[in-house]
Amino acid sequence: MTTVQIDIVSDIACPWCAIGYARLEEAMKELKGEMEFNIEWHAFELNPDPSGDGEPILPALSRKYGRSEDDMRANQSQMMEIAQGLGLNFEKLQERHTRNTFDAHRLVKWAGEQGKQTEMKMACFEAYFGRAENISDADVLVKCVESIGLDGHEAREILASERYANAVREDEAKYQQAGVSAVPAYIVNDKYLISGAQEPETLINAFREIGSES
Repeated sequence: MTTVQIDIVSDIACPWCAIGYARLEEAMKELKGEMEFNIEWHAFELNPDPSGDGEPILPALSRKYGRSEDDMRANQSQMMEIAQGLGLNFEKLQERHTRNTFDAHRLVKWAGEQGKQTEMKMACFEAYFGRAENISDADVLVKCVESIGLDGHEAREILASERYANAVREDEAKYQQAGVSAVPAYIVNDKYLISGAQEPETLINAFREIGSES
């Protein structure tokens, strides 16, 4: 059986990253028995400024993209529909605030050492898009940790320290230098780049093509 390594560069604050992974899961399910997949998550920050309390997402996106809030609302509504079709909870997508995700990325790194990296990522997506919780807040992050069966006390100790900070910064520097400027981005077998939240069929075809070359 062909083994495929997928390094996913993404941010917890990126709705398309959650959608992209749900589509990737569908592709991997379809290829079960044909291919085995190893997944590793890597950090990217859409909002690298840790200061301030964040701002409501619609005006923030409106300013960022130079489009009206109504445009942004329509865009977010479309994402909510896509997410619903994939079984994702995006209920509070339009009610969230911009947040820095550095600490969340640190805990994703730690969860990876416990074999629960993807579960931690999913718990963070659910908290932020499903419940509009402050994903930069230690209490919210500890709840995410405990929801996947990891030790909340140890998570608090990590958040109070600098542990995994260098690992996150190294991740970000490595993939920026490799030319990743938007997420999600998938690096397949350390060689091929697939950008964006591609449809399952597109991913299946790409993986089969890559698999035939190895």
